[in-house]
Amino acid sequence: MKKFDNFSSNLKILSTAFKENLSNEFIIGGIINKFTLQFELSWKLFKELLTYEGISSYSTGSPREIIKAAYKCYNFIDEDIWLSMLKARNTITHIYDSQQAQIMVQEIITKYIPEFQKIETALIKHYGKDIHQF
Repeated sequence: MKKFDNFSSNLKILSTAFKENLSNEFIIGGIINKFTLQFELSWKLFKELLTYEGISSYSTGSPREIIKAAYKCYNFIDEDIWLSMLKARNTITHIYDSQQAQIMVQEIITKYIPEFQKIETALIKHYGKDIHQF
C-alpha cells in the first residue's frame, strides 16, 4: 500500500474517535496512538510529495523542516496547526495524567482530525487519481 493510501486508511479509523467512550482510558490511549501514527504518516507523505515536486531544500528531513517546506509548496496547509501537532506528538510521551490525556484527545478530535481531513481532500483535488501513486 502506498503512503497516501496508508494515510487515508488510518484517518478513516481515527475519524471515528468522537463516537467512542472518551472516559475509557484504553480508548483515550488508542486515540492518542492513532494520532501519533497519523502524524507520522502525514509528514512522510509530505516528504514524498515534495520530492515528487522537485523540492529537496530541507537539509535534515526532520518533521519540522518537512512541514515548513510543505507549507511553502501547498497553499492548503495550515502551518500553525501542523507545528502544533508536532509539538503535541513530541509531548504525548510525557503525558502521565489521565486528565491531560483527555485534554489531548479533545484537541485531536476538534483540531487535528479536521486538519487531516482537509489535507486528504486538498491532496485528492490537487493530484487527482494520481495521488494513489504516492
